[in-house]
Amino acid sequence: MDGVPRVPEQQRPDAAAHAECGVLRFRVLGPVGAWRGDEPLNTGSPQQRALLAALLLRQGRTATAAELIDALWGEEPPSQALAAVRTYASRLRKTLDPSVLVSESGGYAIRGLSEGGLDLTTAQDLAAEAEKAHNAGDPTHARAALGRALALWDGEPLAGVPGPYAAAQRVRLEEWRLQLLESRLDMDLEQGYHAEAVSELTALTAEYPLRERLRELLMLALYRSGRQAEALAVYADARRLFADELGVEPRPGLTELQRRILAADPRLAELSIPVTEHASAPVRPAQLPATVPDFTGRAAFVAELSESLASAEGRVMAVSALAAIGGVGKTTLAVHVAHQARGAFPDGQLYVDLQGAGPRPADPESVLGLFLQGLGIADSAIPSSLEGKAALYRSVLDGRRVLVLLDNARDAAQVRPLLPGTEGCAALVTSRVRMVDLAGAHLVDLDVMSPEEALTLFTKIVGEERVATEREAAMDVVAACGFLPLAIRIAASRLAARRTWTVSVLAAKLADERRRLDELRAGDLAVKATFELGYGQLEPTQARAFRLLGLADGPDISLAAAAAVLDLPVEDAEDLLESLVDTSLLESAAPGRYRFHDLVRLFARACAERDEWPLSQREAAISRLLDFYLATAAGVYRIERPGDRLVDHLEAADYPGLTFLDRHAAQDWLYSEARSVLATVQQAPSEGQLRKGIDLLLVVRDLAESGSDANRYESVATALLDAATARGDERAEARVRGILAFVHSLTDRFEASDLEAREAAQLGGTTGDDWTTADALNIRGIIAVYQNRHEDGEDHLTQAIERYQALGDRSGEAGALCNLSRIHLATGRTASAITLAQRGISIYDDMGNAMRGANGRYTLALALTGTGETAAASEQLLQALTVFRDSRQRLWEGMCLFRLAEVDLAARHPAQAAANAEMALALLRGIGGEWRRANVLTVLGRALAAIGQQRRANVMWQEARTVFEELGSPEAELIRTLLGTNACSVA
Repeated sequence: MDGVPRVPEQQRPDAAAHAECGVLRFRVLGPVGAWRGDEPLNTGSPQQRALLAALLLRQGRTATAAELIDALWGEEPPSQALAAVRTYASRLRKTLDPSVLVSESGGYAIRGLSEGGLDLTTAQDLAAEAEKAHNAGDPTHARAALGRALALWDGEPLAGVPGPYAAAQRVRLEEWRLQLLESRLDMDLEQGYHAEAVSELTALTAEYPLRERLRELLMLALYRSGRQAEALAVYADARRLFADELGVEPRPGLTELQRRILAADPRLAELSIPVTEHASAPVRPAQLPATVPDFTGRAAFVAELSESLASAEGRVMAVSALAAIGGVGKTTLAVHVAHQARGAFPDGQLYVDLQGAGPRPADPESVLGLFLQGLGIADSAIPSSLEGKAALYRSVLDGRRVLVLLDNARDAAQVRPLLPGTEGCAALVTSRVRMVDLAGAHLVDLDVMSPEEALTLFTKIVGEERVATEREAAMDVVAACGFLPLAIRIAASRLAARRTWTVSVLAAKLADERRRLDELRAGDLAVKATFELGYGQLEPTQARAFRLLGLADGPDISLAAAAAVLDLPVEDAEDLLESLVDTSLLESAAPGRYRFHDLVRLFARACAERDEWPLSQREAAISRLLDFYLATAAGVYRIERPGDRLVDHLEAADYPGLTFLDRHAAQDWLYSEARSVLATVQQAPSEGQLRKGIDLLLVVRDLAESGSDANRYESVATALLDAATARGDERAEARVRGILAFVHSLTDRFEASDLEAREAAQLGGTTGDDWTTADALNIRGIIAVYQNRHEDGEDHLTQAIERYQALGDRSGEAGALCNLSRIHLATGRTASAITLAQRGISIYDDMGNAMRGANGRYTLALALTGTGETAAASEQLLQALTVFRDSRQRLWEGMCLFRLAEVDLAARHPAQAAANAEMALALLRGIGGEWRRANVLTVLGRALAAIGQQRRANVMWQEARTVFEELGSPEAELIRTLLGTNACSVA
């Protein structure tokens, strides 16, 4: 291939057919465009093309009007945004076809595209085809498929399309293109095209100088072309660049390649050689069940088990014990592997279903009799006792190579008499329990399918035609099935038998969690029945633990939290949980952490509703969990913020929490438990624990302020606000509005923040919640700082200080004093600004509150910068930066670096300013909001201009201007001035 991108019609073999029949085709991997046959269509204004691009990139999934408004304009849409979206959609529908751009559920979608109708989908299919071919040992086909995929790019993806969504997708698509390109170049070198790859790689490394994988490939291509010196020069150039630009060394892979080139490692010249599979020969006895014709995926497990079975030859038997939850496909996989291994066992394969999950497991004595018959032993020669049959069985197998598949075993005791005892034989065992007591077993824990494998299985059963037009809905179906093969097979079979259903209809049926298990039934197959078999074998204490643990939301649960749910000592709880892991009804996510498969959790909850009585037992379990989290999180808060009085205003926890010896252990707990804590908070209103849930959300505010789980934190707070207003609980509403005011303040939504804080202050006054009122006034004060409403801000902060003092809350007082310092600084009272910040710091230091003291030092540094005391300001910021890093506060770490960049500029150190601003941008990616990011871009541009990099400076300012203009911020005028002043520098 020549590496030159072409438009889709030049590359797709069916382009001519498309042109003749007039089908619609779309391009997003370049300037957004549409064609009917070979006739280009008018897609309208840039904003209209942005709408078309947003719909195309969803690949058939419906986009709501709100999502489209956000995609086109971000957080500050015009007042008539909804009307504009409707107008754009109406115009596009006329241009395209009413059946293509459909309206449903208040949103829009592009549907019914033919194969090759969207270049992105074609590229995805070709990339998947390449991966499949490569895995199958066909590198030539894989390389060609990747080349066809890459040829679909026609310049910059989504070129000329405005809006934040397009900008984000542009970056994603370009990164994907580079990944595909690296994969194709890797295949070039695998197949000996190193000389041809050199020129392309040389150009690419010049275009992407910091992409180390491209440099590795170029070094290898040059070395294989006999150009060792040039290969080493590439490394030397990379090392210089990384040191100058980033201040780092190349990663170990690049360094190791340099070492091997210097050593003339002969393995560097080796090319990949495809492996040829040998056909299996038919053998007897052949008792294996038929393998399923639509067996899908599981390549890693097939390889692992096949290797284990192959090791039986020449030594004592190999035993592979395969354990997993019911419905995960143990039998299907084992039968498939056994069929593949038949050639290694020419003397026969034996099979039995041991019925281990049922009420009457197979008797080993009876199974041995059947095996002996299958091996050609006359009935009259078979002993009557278990011991005699086992001895004869081992004798018959001596010197033979036989594979024994023992399916659905109950436990190791049932299996042991059935194992061959001689060299050359092997046993493959499946079970729902982990047979840790089966000596010498190679244990394999089978997991659910990957999303790609699951979708492939679903498509094989339903048919490519039905799935292709509703790919997103099909993925929703397999996700609702928890990627469990049995559930996918049932869902797909139901759909295949109902030609009037669409995939979306099935997805909607499975979306209801309370009905999901009932929907997953087809004929004699049912997911719930499969789970019932395992549940029925549990001891009473195990069954109770299984039921109660299923009530807790969250992706997983720690041992300590599970002990709270079960109201047991940790040691007893661990024994129970580990016993459930051994039954495969519970998974060990990591040491001390446990999780359910999604469908098993639904089943456990159904069991709890059916078997756990009275209802108060269920409510008490979740109440203990919430109390455990609240008590523990309050303890973490005390460690992080000594002297902070928030913990004195919380609902009392009736269950004890964990204690920590140091703040780092406390931080580790908070961030490792974040998702589980937030899930439990969201569950609190339904369990009658709304106020405790809100207070728990209050004391884990670090999750929002640090940037960790910030979006989830906000969505939970919004859900709690809905619950509080629905119940008319004004005290709860006041606190959760204060939380949302805080969250909005972190993401530049200043008007929304001020509105929530105003409501919180009023409700706090009505309900007598003085702490909430003081906190809300403090937030209103800092928002006023950001909005340059200095008189309002001073009034709010003065009131906040008075209320904190009345409460004896010195930490709150210190925070308000520091915020008031910002007001004084902005209004020219620099000396008093310094004094106020120092008073706040003094209070924090007296309490030992290092983290909030760092906020005070940040504020003091701003005032010192205003007086020109750059050295003192820098010292304060560096102290604060150390604390924020140690406390995992990414937002404030980034803001400290931003302020350091400002100080560096004032001190005439522009190169250091640029470096600090670059690091700030990296840290603030995804947190802190666009307004803060635009401020950093402004400072970075000034630093770059000062060191003579005017082109890059203009790029920074242009990006900042776009943000400020979209936000309607007055800073936009400053940027326009900067760009106007430096216009002559733009080539």
